[in-house]
Amino acid sequence: MAVKTGEGARLEERWRDILAVHARTMCEIDRALHPHGLGASDFEVLDILSAETPAEGDHCRVQNLVGRVHLSQSALSRLIGRLEKEGLVERTVCAEDRRGVWVSLTRRGRELHAEVLPLQRGVLERMLAESSD
Repeated sequence: MAVKTGEGARLEERWRDILAVHARTMCEIDRALHPHGLGASDFEVLDILSAETPAEGDHCRVQNLVGRVHLSQSALSRLIGRLEKEGLVERTVCAEDRRGVWVSLTRRGRELHAEVLPLQRGVLERMLAESSD
C-alpha cells in the first residue's frame, strides 16, 4: 500500500477536514432544531422553499429542489411527504405536466421556518467560525 505524500496528502487532509466540519455542523443543527420537530434536512427544504417562494401561495417544482439538497430524489420525496403530514408544506400536481409536482410552504411552515431560522444561522456562525480558527 502506497503512502500518500506531498500535495495529494494535503488535499486529502483538507477534504477530510471539510467532511468533519459538515458532519459536526449537521449534528449541531439537528440538536438545535430537534425541540421544534425538525432536523437539518427538514430545515434545508423549508429554507430553500422560503427563498424560492417568498409570497404565500407561491410554489416551486420538486425537481428544482433535487439539485439543491443533499438527498436522493426518493429521500427528498419522503421528506416532503413527512413535512406535508406535519402541515408545513403542500404538494400539488402540475396542471401543464402531470409528471411534475409543485410544493409550497403553508402558513404554519413559514411561521416555523421564521422561528427556527435564527437557531440554524447561530449554529452556522458558531461552527464555521470554529472551523476557520
